[in-house]
Amino acid sequence: MRALISVSDKTGIVELAKELRSLGVELISTGGTYRKLQEEEIEATEISDITGFPECLDGRVKTLHPAVHAGLLAMRSNPEHMKQLQELHIEPIDMVIVNLYPFKATILKDGVTRAEAVENIDIGGPTMLRAAAKNYQDVAVVTDPADYPRILEELKNGGITLETKFYLMQKVFMHTSSYDTMIADYLRRERGDFSLPETLTMTYEKVQDMRYGENPHQQAAFYREIGRRPGSLVEAVQLNGKELSFNNINDTNGALELLKEFEEPTVVACKHGNPCGVGSADNIVDAWKKAYQSDPTSVFGGIVTINREVTEELAKEMIPVFLEVVVAPSYTDKALEIFRTKKNIRILQLDHISRKQDAHAYDLKKVNGGVIVQTVDNVMLPEEEGLKVVTKTAPTPEQMEDLLFAWKMVKYVKSNGIALAKNKQSIGIGPGQVNRVWATRQALEHADELLGKGAAKGAVLASDAFFPFSDCVEAAHEAGIAAIIQPGGSVRDQDSIDKCNEYGIAMIFTGMRHFRH
Repeated sequence: MRALISVSDKTGIVELAKELRSLGVELISTGGTYRKLQEEEIEATEISDITGFPECLDGRVKTLHPAVHAGLLAMRSNPEHMKQLQELHIEPIDMVIVNLYPFKATILKDGVTRAEAVENIDIGGPTMLRAAAKNYQDVAVVTDPADYPRILEELKNGGITLETKFYLMQKVFMHTSSYDTMIADYLRRERGDFSLPETLTMTYEKVQDMRYGENPHQQAAFYREIGRRPGSLVEAVQLNGKELSFNNINDTNGALELLKEFEEPTVVACKHGNPCGVGSADNIVDAWKKAYQSDPTSVFGGIVTINREVTEELAKEMIPVFLEVVVAPSYTDKALEIFRTKKNIRILQLDHISRKQDAHAYDLKKVNGGVIVQTVDNVMLPEEEGLKVVTKTAPTPEQMEDLLFAWKMVKYVKSNGIALAKNKQSIGIGPGQVNRVWATRQALEHADELLGKGAAKGAVLASDAFFPFSDCVEAAHEAGIAAIIQPGGSVRDQDSIDKCNEYGIAMIFTGMRHFRH
């Protein structure tokens, strides 16, 4: 039996090679792997002795030779193949142990040049892997050091099974597909090509398996994009609590993306993908109080994200409340001591918590039989036109602050979405309704229920899309809403403008909507 070994990741390779030699396996090797085996005094044949041709072009050409690929691709059950090998004096190769040039590690280095990245595109490795995998019935092909124990165990018990060879074949094509996708994505970014391509291939690395998905009968895992993603949940460090669930991750991501819209001390609480309490203040403790007091019922069992360090004082305020997840850029030692008195609360530290997504990132939604893709919604207001006051009454400076606060909130509320705000505090949210008037009424009812009758008097209202009728303005007037912000763009905009003028409500058009489905 002959095995060809050529690995960039040398984890466990010495131990594997020793075991293979003890089982009588003849080893063939290349470059740095061959030198490593020589240092360990493990008998191996250099690839140039097999090909009869020296490595050349700074090692770019080593294994690209018929003596290698015919030995891999010859079907042992095909007499004509075996006859040709004999005539060409080529011996079969029965096992390939190869992993590829470290392209990912190269492009993740600070200051890497395009030339360095391109030089770390493996050519011979993928070719050998694919050749061996194509002939999986006769050749075992190993790309992952985690599989070394399995193949050794089977070799010691009579030989590598066809089932294992088929499993290894599948891993090869997953591995080379991911490798090529990384290269293609790197080149796309290098060229500044942010169009939606004719074919879309993406690759992700598994972060963890999960106990279950959205519901207990669903399987789930968490994957991350290749590369650094500062400010994203995949970069968070967990300091306390159980592992994150599928729903935890989904909800926390929504809360984080809303938090990134604020520069002042802000706390965002989220439940089932919708914000349920948002507060901004001069200090983070007051911001928490605003967020919590706006909807204590929904914050219970929710996700909380914070854009300032969590202090002992803040932790003492938060600890009586049952929370699933807390995310902040840092924590004092005393704050962590307090949180750790509850072993299940998930405490995450996320550097660069305010860093927004790459403007050219993809937003994907799976549909049955396909996927719909768009760029992320990373704009809050249009740059050119800006805000437009469309009523006789203009908002006061204080109302304008609240209008922008509410606009940030409603961007992250499921459509149809309405958000109410007063003094930089959410006071009512109407998410995911099938018509806008229901969303408006729900937000107003929540304000009265949670903060007392008349809570919306003097508050502002934000809508994620235009008002097709004046009924939402009617409802807002009855509750005492002082100002409204909405995209505009309905053929019946004037109806809403006239009603606002009748009631003395200030209204602003943004010229931009933020649907969230």
